[in-house]
Amino acid sequence: MVMHMTLHVAVVGASGAAGGEALRLLSANENLDITHLMAHSSAGSRLGEHHPHLRALADRVIEKTDVAKLADVDVAILALPHGASGEIAAQLPETVRVFDAGADHRLASAEDWQTYYGSEHSGTWPYGLPELLHAGEKTAAKQREILASATRVAVPGCNVTAVTLATQPGALLQDKVDFSELVATLAVGYSGAGKALKPHLMALAAQSNAAPYAVGGSHRHIPEIEQNLRTAGVEDPTVAFTPILVPMNRGILASVTLPTTASAAELREVWEAVYADEPFVHVLPEGIWPTTQAVQGSNIATVQVTKDEHSGHLIAMCAIDNLVKGTAGGLIQSMNIALGLPETSGLPTEGTP
Repeated sequence: MVMHMTLHVAVVGASGAAGGEALRLLSANENLDITHLMAHSSAGSRLGEHHPHLRALADRVIEKTDVAKLADVDVAILALPHGASGEIAAQLPETVRVFDAGADHRLASAEDWQTYYGSEHSGTWPYGLPELLHAGEKTAAKQREILASATRVAVPGCNVTAVTLATQPGALLQDKVDFSELVATLAVGYSGAGKALKPHLMALAAQSNAAPYAVGGSHRHIPEIEQNLRTAGVEDPTVAFTPILVPMNRGILASVTLPTTASAAELREVWEAVYADEPFVHVLPEGIWPTTQAVQGSNIATVQVTKDEHSGHLIAMCAIDNLVKGTAGGLIQSMNIALGLPETSGLPTEGTP
């Protein structure tokens, strides 16, 4: 059933990059009233000081995060750094639907959380990637069923979304695709690192420079990617993951290789079948490869797959806007499903090159 009432929404972390993008998209949804803008260090300032492009909300004053006020809204969006949302979420009643853009509730394994994040695990929530396959299934119907009844949703990491969408159809060809040797190299825009003032994230360091980070198996998105592939039915995935900051504001271009005995035609047939009815995942025409500019500002993921006959490897690529499909757009897409709204409501499909 589609709701036609006005729902009251609070955004915590409103001054950050993810919070600002969530507000941009929420403003386009006529079913929602943005009741509270909250944050910690920026409380008391006007939103326009942090997001001058959000003109309709620019004069709103950011409130100090207040759990009591959050308990009275219909939807709470937590756009906070990892480790910050678990304590807040634990205090909210089940009557409030909570969507966490941070990492606190993504991982099913407490051991993985402690290994990669080094703190106490906050628990596991339904996973906010509507396109996620489940073992043996050729569509993501089961994942959408899970989200349709969810009151708590953990939004995926942006890199995770790109790698998962690029590769998960290969789970249907496991006898011909070797997921024990998955190598993913990602070009990532600087907005993926948030708005913290760190020397290596400032313009002087970023301009005309490509810089790898979290090299050697240390990136926190690795266990999340492997978790998604296991959900899709891959028995024992192993991911070698290297992100590279490149001088662009937003966007992710994921390039993934896996050994395969499948033909290029077999691969393409499976990828096209899996995503045939997906509103936000487009398999590009043969020979056309994803680019970040083409998806900038949209909730679209573009995907391509082929076989390198010389090396015997599958090559899959995916381009997304890390702030939209990779974070705020994916959150709102999941929120729409959970609230009974049209899945595409308020989400742009046209890019802004």
